[in-house]
Amino acid sequence: MQKLKQIFNRILYLPPYQKTDRPILAAIIGNDKTLIIDAGNSSSHAKLFLNQLEERNIKGDWLVLTHWHWDHIFGMSEMQVPIISHYKTRNKIKELQDLSWEDKYLDQRVKEGTEIPFCADAIKEELGDKRDIFLPDPDLTFETQMEVNLGELTCVIIHVGGDHSHDTSIIYIPEEKALFLGDCLYANLYAKKWNYTIENTLRLIDRIEKYDADIFFLSHHQDPLTKKEFSSFLHLLKNTAFLTKKYEGDQEAIVREMSKSLQRRLNEVEIETISYFVNGFS
Repeated sequence: MQKLKQIFNRILYLPPYQKTDRPILAAIIGNDKTLIIDAGNSSSHAKLFLNQLEERNIKGDWLVLTHWHWDHIFGMSEMQVPIISHYKTRNKIKELQDLSWEDKYLDQRVKEGTEIPFCADAIKEELGDKRDIFLPDPDLTFETQMEVNLGELTCVIIHVGGDHSHDTSIIYIPEEKALFLGDCLYANLYAKKWNYTIENTLRLIDRIEKYDADIFFLSHHQDPLTKKEFSSFLHLLKNTAFLTKKYEGDQEAIVREMSKSLQRRLNEVEIETISYFVNGFS
């Protein structure tokens, strides 16, 4: 069972769980109010988080969604607080409200290419046979950016998009120098070949680097990244984008030059990142 962790005095988070694709859930605690980040991938996931908050006498006042993907929204009905999202996130949620999540419908959408096999398997694993999923409409939406004052603590919610999901928002807490990135720096999974595109990746990185942060939360990384670790991750993305353009998507040439530059064989993450950029280039 995942256990709540604390960063500084005012940030609590529940780590992700890879087997059923549970992302990080977080609570940002001001003097007056608490903002919850993402709703979890099921009622069980949401309840696990809320129960552990309750043990610390913490209750959420608002919920913000980073994007529309199932693993970030299926626990919404358990939160019982006003929901904030980008307007594109709300529009996607409204589309999902009409869908059934039973096996035969999930399997059909996988065949049609509108659902990802990995997600369908994770939904079955996480929810079992009980799939009465209620997805309420978000209460507050925005277009570019909005701020939530929690009492001596500010959460700035910014729409950034990206390859992973066009509706993605990030949450910046300037007083704590913390940045919650959701899934925005992950590849596009809703494609025949999972991919990054050069233009979207570089544009997104340029926006993210403008925020003065010391700690970075990516929704499916086990723990937050330090500034040094995050800079290394961004360098991998930027360098791979540069080499993909230089070699016009020639994977062997990209691997050869990166390996020569690093003076070692590439690791699994580096190889995977290259393949995603090659997929996006071709």
